[in-house]
Amino acid sequence: MRRAVLVAALLAPAATGPATAAPPEIRQMVVFPSGAAVTKEIRAREATVRVGRRRCAVAAGTALAALTRSRVARLRLRDFGSCSHRPRDGGGLFVSAIGSERNRGQDGWVYKVGRRAATAGAADPGGPFGNGRLRPGRRVTWFYCRLRGGGCQRSLELKPRVEPGALVATVRGYDDEGRGIPVAGARVAAGGMSALTGPDGVARLALAPGRYRAVATRDGLVRSFAERVEVP
Repeated sequence: MRRAVLVAALLAPAATGPATAAPPEIRQMVVFPSGAAVTKEIRAREATVRVGRRRCAVAAGTALAALTRSRVARLRLRDFGSCSHRPRDGGGLFVSAIGSERNRGQDGWVYKVGRRAATAGAADPGGPFGNGRLRPGRRVTWFYCRLRGGGCQRSLELKPRVEPGALVATVRGYDDEGRGIPVAGARVAAGGMSALTGPDGVARLALAPGRYRAVATRDGLVRSFAERVEVP
């Protein structure tokens, strides 16, 4: 019996460890100081960046990996650590310019995951908040922060609701900590039509039945992601 068990064990396929999780696909938006924005669905695979004369690895599942892979514009980076060919050494990488827009003084490029400003570097293997890397489907917003009163300008979020022949949109603005308030005077646009939000942050657009992409903007604030809606 023992011999049979031993033979069976030797012939059995070797056990394998847990499969490595695939790099997450996230939705990224880069908002330039002009208000122009580029949105892409990106898989945050491990990447390599150039910092001076060095080439440094960027861990998969990080915001910088997604930004690098998206090729939105040329990136300029600084290293406040000791980046190398090992992704775990990239936590000190810092984005100093995207395209022609360079950091100046206390103003410069930052990123949010969801509604909150990240508390860790964009290539930190520990993740944006030190509790794990990006999860699939997360929204990451890169924008040029104009630091005032200890914080960046608020970022907009549009929550759509449809009814026959109309879109009802609620717009809130979120600070660095993810605290939201209704935003009055934001312009909600969809299908060539637009309307301004009232004091309650709500705007109503009359739209013919169909599918649309709705977005909210307001001068001095970070525009929202475009939301897909279908008006009955």
